[in-house]
Amino acid sequence: MQIIEHTYQTLYSELAQRALDASFSSEFSLTGRFITQESRGHRYWYFDTPKDNGGKHRRYVGPVDDEEITRRVENFKDLKADHRARRKIVSTLVREAYLPRPERLAGDIVQALADAGFFRLRGVLVGTVAYQCYSAILGVRLPNAAMQTADADFAQFHAISVAVQDTMPPVLDILRAVDKTFREVPHQTDTRLTTRFVSRSGYRVEFLTPNTGSVEHDGRPAHMPALGGASAEPLRFLDFLIYQPVRAVLLHGAGVPVLVPAPERFAVHKLIVAQRRRTDEDGTAKSRKDLLQAATLIAAMAETRVDDALAEALAEAWGRGLAWKAAIHQSLGSLEDGTRRQLAGSLTKHVADHPGDLAEACS
Repeated sequence: MQIIEHTYQTLYSELAQRALDASFSSEFSLTGRFITQESRGHRYWYFDTPKDNGGKHRRYVGPVDDEEITRRVENFKDLKADHRARRKIVSTLVREAYLPRPERLAGDIVQALADAGFFRLRGVLVGTVAYQCYSAILGVRLPNAAMQTADADFAQFHAISVAVQDTMPPVLDILRAVDKTFREVPHQTDTRLTTRFVSRSGYRVEFLTPNTGSVEHDGRPAHMPALGGASAEPLRFLDFLIYQPVRAVLLHGAGVPVLVPAPERFAVHKLIVAQRRRTDEDGTAKSRKDLLQAATLIAAMAETRVDDALAEALAEAWGRGLAWKAAIHQSLGSLEDGTRRQLAGSLTKHVADHPGDLAEACS
């Protein structure tokens, strides 16, 4: 697996910093002010802007203990957007470093939702569009075969959607500004609610949320106050995936700052869901793609010596219960011998922290 030159890794880091600065400065008017507010023992930043009637409009910004957010609050008046320069950096990373960029429609959709505040409201980009960010995050060139997709998936914890006390504009309006043919797809169990939107060309946008309760909640849409009228499909194992996401930049336009799952959690999650695809016409193909993405990230993290995080994530999932363990065990058995050896080697370095039967499953 080819390592990306340090020069380009540094350039990507600069782009990520500047893109987040630019998005932050463009979202907040200098006529407003930042304030802090406590909720459930934690402090959060909010932004107040005056209304014509003398009142004020309050928007959620982020946790006070997020150092990046707090730094931008403190330096807000000095932040400046540099759109043209960032577009040039994106072009350089794609053209010279061969880093992946999303298909145009996918990039436009992510950009539109970012501008609408989805990531500010602690939403997470998941699925293959998120996977496209891992080349730059890990500093390696990932194969293009695992990057093809015809949908974009977005996730948010239900508790966060309730707690932020803020919301995006209507999702359908956001998507129709990108492609006017987008329409709502009524949910099968409750046609009053929508978790999925589809364009005339068949491109799908779906909102997801973790189902941390009974399996009986699977398939029932969850009302999400922060998602501009959209509901979300509850899925098992998703809480593991989107816990403590990482910042990244999607190489589209001038760079789109996003939150994506930590790569080690993405890889382990793919090992789990590869064995749980429902039997539909493309279930087998999706399972193969899941395993390909998992195997590729495992190899990349071994190559870049960040496999300790992978070992910890795998052990966490392994200890979550029999269903988790069975799915992981089956997927490990489907991996090539070389990939399993890389994973076993990682676990060996942390043998004191991980159960023996996990190491045996990887061998």
